[in-house]
Amino acid sequence: MDTRTGSGTEAERACHDVLLAMAGRLPDRLLWRLRDWLACGAHVALRTALPRALLRHRVGVTEDERARLRTAVLAWGGPSRLVDAVLHVDAVPDASARFVAPGAGPGWDDTDLVLRALAPVTAGVSAVRRAWRAGGAGAPVRVVLVAADGADSAALTGALQRALRARGESDPCVEVTGPSAALTPYHRDAQAAAEMLWRRDAGRGPSPVRAGLGASTGELVGHG
Repeated sequence: MDTRTGSGTEAERACHDVLLAMAGRLPDRLLWRLRDWLACGAHVALRTALPRALLRHRVGVTEDERARLRTAVLAWGGPSRLVDAVLHVDAVPDASARFVAPGAGPGWDDTDLVLRALAPVTAGVSAVRRAWRAGGAGAPVRVVLVAADGADSAALTGALQRALRARGESDPCVEVTGPSAALTPYHRDAQAAAEMLWRRDAGRGPSPVRAGLGASTGELVGHG
């Protein structure tokens, strides 16, 4: 039985956990769309779209991930055969993404300031970090890491993704983890390379001093 609580239904939490584990394993554009559908309650679409995405991209899942996927798909009336058809892996694969070392990326910008301004007024958020992922031939990709306790992780992910889209990021990468979340190698690598934007027990993170941001006020300052 799906009992709704302050952090969503059991099926929604299971789906969020699966989508969280897919960071670095499914394409960014596909992943943010699936997460947005979850935040919007598009369960009928997700019950087939998620397992089909895994099949199409030949992404295998562990038995724990399959159990969570089954919880969501069956709760929303989806076919168990699609869940059974998804490939199997014995363990979550090592991350193929490469993250930029702390302090070596583009640095703080106005989007970071927006994120750390939103954090104190967002229920359940305990910390916000930002890492830069190497983008191949393109610009580095912003990865936002949010630690949350007691929040609806799926809804929070959707809200932050929409905030980043409004800031001009076409494929926002937002990873919201609860206190019991099992971090994948991708998330551990991202956290190791991340800068703290805000932490509940320490207020704001270090003052931005790069990328044209004032060191004391956090305001944008002119160059030259």
